[in-house]
Amino acid sequence: MPETSHSPRRIADDHVAQVAALDPSTATRLGLHPEDDRLPDLSPEGHEALAELSRRTLAVLDAAEKEAAEKETGAQEPADRDCARLLRERLTAELAVHDAGDGFLQLRNVNSPLHRVRGVFTLMPTDTDEHWAAVAGRLRNLPGTLDGYRATLTEGITRGLLCAPRQARAVIGQLDAWTGRSDGGAGWFAGFVADGPAGLRAELDTAAERATAAVDVFRDWLRTTYLPAADGTPDAVGPERYQRSARWANGADLDPAEAYAWAWEEFHRTAAEMRAESERVLPGAGVRATMDHLNEHGHAIEGEENIRAWLQQIIDEAIDALDGTHFDISGPMRRVEARIAPPGSSGAPYYTGPSLDFTRPGRTYLPTLGQRTFPTWEIVSTWYHEGVPGHHLQTARWTASADRLSTYQITLGAVSANKEGWALYAERLMDELGFLTDPARRLGYLDKQMLRIIRVIVDIGMHLRLAIPAGTAGNDWSSHAGERWTPELADAFMAAHHGSEAPRRTSEIDRYLGWPGQAIGYKLGERAWLEGREAARHRLGPAFDLRTWHMHALSQGSLGLDDLTANLAAL
Repeated sequence: MPETSHSPRRIADDHVAQVAALDPSTATRLGLHPEDDRLPDLSPEGHEALAELSRRTLAVLDAAEKEAAEKETGAQEPADRDCARLLRERLTAELAVHDAGDGFLQLRNVNSPLHRVRGVFTLMPTDTDEHWAAVAGRLRNLPGTLDGYRATLTEGITRGLLCAPRQARAVIGQLDAWTGRSDGGAGWFAGFVADGPAGLRAELDTAAERATAAVDVFRDWLRTTYLPAADGTPDAVGPERYQRSARWANGADLDPAEAYAWAWEEFHRTAAEMRAESERVLPGAGVRATMDHLNEHGHAIEGEENIRAWLQQIIDEAIDALDGTHFDISGPMRRVEARIAPPGSSGAPYYTGPSLDFTRPGRTYLPTLGQRTFPTWEIVSTWYHEGVPGHHLQTARWTASADRLSTYQITLGAVSANKEGWALYAERLMDELGFLTDPARRLGYLDKQMLRIIRVIVDIGMHLRLAIPAGTAGNDWSSHAGERWTPELADAFMAAHHGSEAPRRTSEIDRYLGWPGQAIGYKLGERAWLEGREAARHRLGPAFDLRTWHMHALSQGSLGLDDLTANLAAL
């Protein structure tokens, strides 16, 4: 059936176009308007303009569905039905967050407006003088964008809507790296423009200095004004905001008590697997000592460029091994780059997707946090997660399916738990397919699974102030039974049961507290993907083909967890 002007896909595409017009960072992410030198409006007025657009889009969707019902046009096509449900759910969740005033306290160590603004520069094309001129223009416009962001945070202070001091301190530390305060250098922006053309050298250097100075002023404002105002704000956000934020991140109204209890079951199951695997690496030593041994004596790569090249090799080998066997990976989907994350990033690796026309490839990023030696035992499965068959394969497949999906379904409507659940499922899949038979690498995979389980436990536990159950945390934690979760207990728990160093643990816990309900989506999303696969396998019996199921599953676009499992089961 041809798409009409009132179809959900057309309405969703119109919404994306209007968001891109209001928010230049969205346009850059989509690969549109490379000459645009604007930056997002982070002021209260800018936030309200986007919210008003969402209200108008919902009104158009309401009218279109009412018209279709009155005309009795019959059932929607599956693509239209899924798009309509996603658009309504996403915009409703977005407005719930906005209307509650949560935008006034968006200050955290990852994926805040501040981080997204810097991320715009890493997504911009830099092939021509015109591209670099746009970079210079955006650098010159950065002070105004930060003024708008400061106005939003100031309004939050006025309304009594502030984040906890922990978040402000974390961002202040990151801005020290951005500006060069932490190492005495010229700062990230100066380094970013260093490869620009000679003809624009003076303009780029001046613009970078202007941007760095603006970030420095903003950093000082956080330290002298925001941080004192935030004094006494608790780290935990409480049930109401937690449910609102978790809805936005997961596309579902979750039952925190059920998720918390289930995560403890997963904790014990995975802990037993880790004990068994550590015996294969270093018999009799125990899990924690085995991890320490691998960090000290296991295979490692020296230097940032060497680890970047090694990670690129991991990606390329996965593509060659999986294409034609378990997935179809053709054309531009085969192109993905491994990169080192810029200074001042959070401690977690991340991925950015390709532009809609694939002229900008998908990219994986490794934050080094000053590290020069990189043990590889725990990083292999992470790059299956970030690259192939994880984030890159899903995002690239969505992008390649743009002829039948709304742009909204593959970009703005992407649900975090769907994406992170697939990526964690991808790690498990590589284990199932025999890519992690080396005991050290498999222990690394299990350790990453444990991290995602710990996220569910401590994210829900800290924000809802839940008690540690009796008899569930292992002998070394039996004395903590009945205690309420705190950041300090979360750090100790992570140190005891996951192989991360102190800086990474701090970054992780800051992230959970500043972005409530997002970190639980990895494991809960994986559960939805696994349940959907098993339901499809049971329904089809001998006719079930994993490669076919994978490709259908990756072609359906984004869905929230409320809809994901049922859709996967029906494939």
